[in-house]
Amino acid sequence: MDRMYRAQRHIYDLTRKYYLLGRDTLIAELPVKIGETLCEVGCGTARNLALLAKRNPGASFYGVDASTEMLKTATTNMAQAGVGDRVSLAVALAQNFDGGALFGLQRKFDRLLFSYSLSMIDEWEAALEHAFTQVRPGGFIHIVDFGDQAGLPSWFKSLLKGWLDQFHVRFRPEIRLWFEAQQRAGRGRMTYREHMRGYAYLLTFEVSGS
Repeated sequence: MDRMYRAQRHIYDLTRKYYLLGRDTLIAELPVKIGETLCEVGCGTARNLALLAKRNPGASFYGVDASTEMLKTATTNMAQAGVGDRVSLAVALAQNFDGGALFGLQRKFDRLLFSYSLSMIDEWEAALEHAFTQVRPGGFIHIVDFGDQAGLPSWFKSLLKGWLDQFHVRFRPEIRLWFEAQQRAGRGRMTYREHMRGYAYLLTFEVSGS
């Protein structure tokens, strides 16, 4: 990860804004409340966290990422955005991060955010199972990522797949099926909608209370 992002981190936000679509829609809709804690898993440059912290000054924000190189840029971005005092960052994997050990938190997160990160995680099921251990009962898991693109021309999907393969990104339509199975098992309630004819999807899973 560090090898891939050592140079890319300097142009990441400039280039990704053209095809990581739906992020700002999710950020605008997130009903973050005063006093809540939100952690972005795979936060990268923490671009999303900066926007969320500005929109929600009464909440606390955290980010974990596997790349120390990306977090160098993230730390600079938080300082420049003036939210460094409310955004804490740490190097960790999606499959084993721990809010207590990393940030000294005494309770689990109210919200977890996966923004175009699950499509890069080979062990995505393990990452989501672990997410359930890090969010409180009654809390939320929010996801925005590439969809099945069923409403778009086949040539477009093939072209995009070829581009994303260069960055080890995979389409994962099975994630929706996984959450549907969790809903049937009584672990919570899912809301799901496609964005831009299936280019991306927005998913929220409310974890069942204790």
